[in-house]
Amino acid sequence: MEPSGYVDRPDYRVDVHRKRNLVRVTHEGVTLAETTAALLVDEQDHGFVLYIPRADVRFEHLAPSDHTSRCPFKGRAKYWRRREDDDPVAWEYPEPYTEVAVLRDHIAFYQDRAVVQIGTADPVTSTPAPRP
Repeated sequence: MEPSGYVDRPDYRVDVHRKRNLVRVTHEGVTLAETTAALLVDEQDHGFVLYIPRADVRFEHLAPSDHTSRCPFKGRAKYWRRREDDDPVAWEYPEPYTEVAVLRDHIAFYQDRAVVQIGTADPVTSTPAPRP
């Protein structure tokens, strides 16, 4: 595996946050993914991206793409396309760098090629502690 960009830029930020919000990805009315276990990735110099667990992606609507790329901070990317299209609609990092290992087994969708909707989280309810 090629060395990560963190070797030269140890201060580079890729912050990953787990979210409970309902996230649904559709294209022309077809649901491509739906989860309440997304990862919100806030990468320095980039916009927010939601990564969906592979288990919540509907692969019957997707096919592997021949396209690949490398991010110096996340690793080598593999791409997915809709079965009836040639252009990639999603990507993943099958072997992400150690610094972002949590991205393994998650897929992100292009927000300009699919509709990525963020709904509400099922709130956790708790009873306030009694006052002394």
